[in-house]
Amino acid sequence: MLEIGTKAPEFTLPDQNGEMKSLADFRGKKVVLYFYPKDMTAGCTKQACAFGELYPQFMEKGAVVLGVSKDSVASHKKFEEKYGLPFTLLSDTEKEVIQAYDVWKEKKNYGKVTMGVVRSTYLIDEEGMIIKAFGNVKAADNPGKMLEEI
Repeated sequence: MLEIGTKAPEFTLPDQNGEMKSLADFRGKKVVLYFYPKDMTAGCTKQACAFGELYPQFMEKGAVVLGVSKDSVASHKKFEEKYGLPFTLLSDTEKEVIQAYDVWKEKKNYGKVTMGVVRSTYLIDEEGMIIKAFGNVKAADNPGKMLEEI
């Protein structure tokens, strides 16, 4: 995880509509930047739907939610449409942002060791500084906890 109090690494990635979005686009707002392993999987769907349900409350607090995974733009679009997700999903197929935010790690699954995205969430302030960092978060609890942190 990156250190609290450090500048969040800048990035530009395509969203679920193929439009390029940069962290700088959201200056002046708090940004909940969450990294998740894969579209359409059980845990990731729970997490995304919970963020979706709470999204109006995030907006009321002047915050945006950005979800990042290594899935393609097309996969993100299907995910958004299937679950009616109201926030931005960013496609990082090259894992550049995933690695810049230090969430590409060794994972153990049923005794097998693989590399993958560790479900993590950063809270970035209006000036682009990391003010909270949570690694290995629980999918279902993470959105509510992030709302409390803002």
